[in-house]
Amino acid sequence: MARPTMEDVARRAGVSRALVSLVMRESPKVSPQRRAAVLKAAQELGYSPHAMARSLASRTSRVLGVMLSDLHNAFFAEVVDGIDEVARSQGFDLIINTGGRSPARERRALESLLSFRPAGLALLSPVVPMSAIGRAADQTAVALVARSSRLSTVDTVNDDGERGIGLAVDHLVSLGHKRIAHLDGGRGSQAAIRRRGYLAAMARHGLAPRVVASEYTDAAGARAVRELAPDMPTGIVSCNDFNAVGAISALAEAGFRVPRDVSVVGYDNTSLAALRHVSLTTVDQPREEFGRLAAQALLQRVRGERAEPVRHLLRPSLVVRATTAPPGGTPNHS
Repeated sequence: MARPTMEDVARRAGVSRALVSLVMRESPKVSPQRRAAVLKAAQELGYSPHAMARSLASRTSRVLGVMLSDLHNAFFAEVVDGIDEVARSQGFDLIINTGGRSPARERRALESLLSFRPAGLALLSPVVPMSAIGRAADQTAVALVARSSRLSTVDTVNDDGERGIGLAVDHLVSLGHKRIAHLDGGRGSQAAIRRRGYLAAMARHGLAPRVVASEYTDAAGARAVRELAPDMPTGIVSCNDFNAVGAISALAEAGFRVPRDVSVVGYDNTSLAALRHVSLTTVDQPREEFGRLAAQALLQRVRGERAEPVRHLLRPSLVVRATTAPPGGTPNHS
């Protein structure tokens, strides 16, 4: 059977659709008798007003929009877990879409989310221009995760990416590695910061840097390793876990053993990295905490508790697993 509509309720109650809309919006302009008739008809038909329709009609939304960069990366799912935890505790629902790491697609995704008039938007590692983010912030509360901003209307949640990549390089150097390459994140959010951290760490240790253009995907990690193959380093610092897993796969295909021949470090410490057969040494970002902080920042704006921006910068840490060891050696877990 078709789901009952507002028009069905109006016919059953013998009133106009506009009056049904007023009742569903809990307007005080409706008499008790007519309100009772409409509610009785709605109950008999099993009609339940759609939450989004109510928010559009009343302009008071109980919805937060979330835009992800990549549906395939576990990092974003874990950030959303944190957003959802806070949102549900405060009676808010989530609408989620993705821009697929494309500025043009992200712009359309952003416009789509705004069309629902959300109470706020959490944008996870967006690559869309800051001008578009600023325009969105003129319409609703906006929090960025894994991207910086100087806009006073936008809140941010990041980790210290320079320090994080530095921890990865320091770890490999402590194991005896001197030929360490970085598979960077290309034009992705935070890629430049992590690249800068790698270059600074290599300079600090007096080592020659080797940056390979890559992206935050497993396919890009595999391509970068194939580019390295003629002169393979003994250590690789990937831009994220997804990239690192692709790199490890390509190394195995080329006959290199991890970590005996090549040590690999990822970034994010996603659930993927912790899988026993992966056991990836990686830099930890508290993904769920990112999400909780972003949602809390949005709701503070929604409730009018502050107007000044918040800039959360969390401290990363290194998680040592089985993909790193001294050159020619076996892993030494800590």
